[in-house]
Amino acid sequence: MKQSPVVMVLDDDPGVRRSLSLALSLAGYEVEAYATAEDLLRGLDPAQPGCLVLDLRMPGMGGLEVQQALSARGCSLPIIFMSAFGDIPTTVRALKAGAVDFLEKPFSTDSLIARIEEAIETDRQQRAQGVLRQTILNRAKQLTGREMEVMQLVTAGLSNKDIARQLEISPRTVEKYRARVMEKMHADSIADLCQMVAASSRPGTGVSITE
Repeated sequence: MKQSPVVMVLDDDPGVRRSLSLALSLAGYEVEAYATAEDLLRGLDPAQPGCLVLDLRMPGMGGLEVQQALSARGCSLPIIFMSAFGDIPTTVRALKAGAVDFLEKPFSTDSLIARIEEAIETDRQQRAQGVLRQTILNRAKQLTGREMEVMQLVTAGLSNKDIARQLEISPRTVEKYRARVMEKMHADSIADLCQMVAASSRPGTGVSITE
């Protein structure tokens, strides 16, 4: 896997593939061009940073079907759609399914590059959030069951006395558990701990480590 971002282009028109590959290469991007959806799906590594530029309408499997196939694989690479036959319902469908933009052919190279820059930045942020989320989850795995309960109640805004009453333990014992939670989670404050719990939520589900 390459560490630098790669722009993956899918278009069944060889002329379009050549012109886009040349323009993007001259702009400094590393480009992989595919003629068919099947070729792209075989060659794509979801762990590879970058973005996808997909033709919407092609013989056989089109751009929307590729989007669905990638979603089923858990691949969240940002997608830019392009089409000479774009219509509003199709555009809305693509954007609702997670596409970052939609370009109607013909479009300028500058327009495409601007959207690619946005898509690559989106991908970078998503990957950074994923690393942070996994770090927090790994820390949470070190907590005992009781410590997890205390963290859940602390981040819900309960005081030590309220937690003690709910768990039927002494406030001093709550304080000890709370201190262990802060140490294991590497949290400097309750606000910091709350931010970690929020950051650990799985995208689209709202389920956090405290649930």
